[in-house]
Amino acid sequence: MNKGMKKLFGIFAVLVLLCACSAQGDKQSQSGTDSMEEVTVKYATGFSVRDSAGIRLVDVGKKDHFALVHDADAAVPEGYVKVKVPIERTICMTSLQLSNFTILDAHDVVKGITGTKNLFNEDIKARVKDGRIVKIGMEGEFDPEVVMAANPDVIFISPSKRGGYDAIKEIGITLVPHLGYKELDPLGQAEWIKFIGMFIGKEKEAAEIFAGIESRYNELKEKAAKVEQRPTVTSGEMHYGNWHAVGGKNYLAQIFRDAGADYVINDDETSGEDLEFEKMYALSANADYWRILNSYQGEFSYEALKASEPRNEMFKAFKEKKVIYCNMKQTPYYEIAPVKPDVLLKDFVAIFHPELVEKDYQPTFYRLLDK
Repeated sequence: MNKGMKKLFGIFAVLVLLCACSAQGDKQSQSGTDSMEEVTVKYATGFSVRDSAGIRLVDVGKKDHFALVHDADAAVPEGYVKVKVPIERTICMTSLQLSNFTILDAHDVVKGITGTKNLFNEDIKARVKDGRIVKIGMEGEFDPEVVMAANPDVIFISPSKRGGYDAIKEIGITLVPHLGYKELDPLGQAEWIKFIGMFIGKEKEAAEIFAGIESRYNELKEKAAKVEQRPTVTSGEMHYGNWHAVGGKNYLAQIFRDAGADYVINDDETSGEDLEFEKMYALSANADYWRILNSYQGEFSYEALKASEPRNEMFKAFKEKKVIYCNMKQTPYYEIAPVKPDVLLKDFVAIFHPELVEKDYQPTFYRLLDK
């Protein structure tokens, strides 16, 4: 064989090999195995993931099981609800769910929400205004016709709400529980962006975004862990005769600890409970800081705090003007904080240990109430 023939034969062999590889790649892509990015769950406890024979099996809590497939005709294991992914249309029931779509730049997939109260995101508001996103009504009072008009592939629900899902279920739409609100670890709550990523085909983006959140959070957490003085902090205020206190296992209590502070009821094993004023005062009277989140109309102040409950002025944190405050009417707290625990942590570190952050740091959610 002369050199020219050898050269032609070599080129032909390479082309055959490339075609074979391409065919194999297409076959793998069609099976769904390689087209699904690997998903690992490190902090979230409400869902788990495993891939089997080109099908992604997602378990949510103990009762709900979904098989995510690219081929609508794929056979799935018994007990699993088949969902063809990526989904193109959905409805969100909570701000926490919506925050997942916002950080993943996936508002195009959202076709319905419950309402727009305290909604800050300009893109979502514009979509509601021009009809690209519809309002389906609040929990327990959904408008089935509006839901059907939104034509969602699945609806993400929150079992903690009042419900009203039976009417939707009768329409035949797959309901997918989103249990991010149950997570006790701030990073666990944020990791639900991976859950949404699997349904909308953004597994890679979700993993990359979460890796950044995790890195920033843990880096600051490690710095705060080395402080010598840890202040004490309490949380909440009186409403309708009771003080709802987050428990020692609540994600907020964890953020306090990670920020280098000690929550006054660290030894409480619940996620939260309602206490009488006297009980809360006994726990919190000498706390160095007092965290408050509300939706006060107007400018909140120490005078407003005293007016709401005269005994509030008895707290050390009130006297020393160390109330940490966030107003939900002025800040998109529930709308974006679930996917920004690193920012939330930094707000608290900036208050508890300002030497650990840059001098010109501007808080996003929480600040010290100054008047």
